[in-house]
Amino acid sequence: MGRQEQISMIRERKKETKTDTVLLILVLLLAVFGLVMLFSISEYNGRVRFGDSAYYFKKQLFATALGLMTMYIVAETDYRFFVRLAPAAYLLSMGLSTAVLFVGQEINGSRRWLNFGPLSFQPSEFAKAAVILFLTWQIQGSKRTTAGFWFMCRTMLTLLPIVGLVGSNNLSTAIIILGIGVILIFISDPGYARFIGMGVTGAAVIAVFLAAESYRLERLAIWRNPEKYEKGFQTIQGLYAIGSGGLFGRGFGSSLQKLGFVPEAQNDMIFSIICEELGLTGAFFLIGIFGLLMWRLMVIALHCRELQGTLLCVGIMSHMAIQVILNIAVVTNTIPNTGITLPFISYGGTSVVFLLGEMGLALSVSRK
Repeated sequence: MGRQEQISMIRERKKETKTDTVLLILVLLLAVFGLVMLFSISEYNGRVRFGDSAYYFKKQLFATALGLMTMYIVAETDYRFFVRLAPAAYLLSMGLSTAVLFVGQEINGSRRWLNFGPLSFQPSEFAKAAVILFLTWQIQGSKRTTAGFWFMCRTMLTLLPIVGLVGSNNLSTAIIILGIGVILIFISDPGYARFIGMGVTGAAVIAVFLAAESYRLERLAIWRNPEKYEKGFQTIQGLYAIGSGGLFGRGFGSSLQKLGFVPEAQNDMIFSIICEELGLTGAFFLIGIFGLLMWRLMVIALHCRELQGTLLCVGIMSHMAIQVILNIAVVTNTIPNTGITLPFISYGGTSVVFLLGEMGLALSVSRK
């Protein structure tokens, strides 16, 4: 082997082990911003409920630290290893989602958590990551062409079990999983006519699903006229928070709506309090960071040498984009309330751990 060839091999190895600094900085920026805002927004509820203004912050800090460790381990591991584990992860997610129906803990009328001693775990968050891996594995390993109506149908049919299990008590996550599936199938087979037909069918299924439970129809009525219903209180107070923030906000820690007016302000409605404290400037800053993160994931996907790496990054980007859009749309009352969190920002240990794990997958792909 000549000297020039040796130099080329060394350069290639260095190129493969280089971390995507831009993506890493954006993820860390979101994680830190989320912790800072959570401390401000949750301190009132923590003090009133638990006698500790940093109660929610400390739990989220622990989860974020665990998530960063997970991200590092995943980023240092070849992403192909996790793709090979996809069938097992998908079956495990279905098992955990089934367990929730029978032994899950019910909080605020929703049965979404499993308890393991002092720790609680939300299987629906694991299901999102498992679906991304499983669809990547399925599409990558398809022996036949990834084009045509039958490919689209059989791929979507494999998602129906987990969508049904998760959707029985968590409609928003079921919508996210379906959205991830649609986008990944479209990337594999961009046939517009078939997707129009699937969209019409999906809309009909969602309509039937909404009509099956009276409380879902009630949410539609509340969305149309929140002032008319008692349960529209949260939506109205969230809009008050957004409107009172103005351009630059009341100032960090100076929110009035978090003082019990917006119930569970640290959860789904956290974006409204960010608007109140930091104004439109803070809101656009946060949306801009999310936008840059989506852009970076797309850049990695476009430059990946393998289909499975591209599918992984597109799946992660789809998850993030759908969840961010849905959360902001709910907070601004653009769509009915679906109880969905804002990635990296809302309180939730399981969510932040698996989100950071997904970012680790993207970093692993970027090294290749």
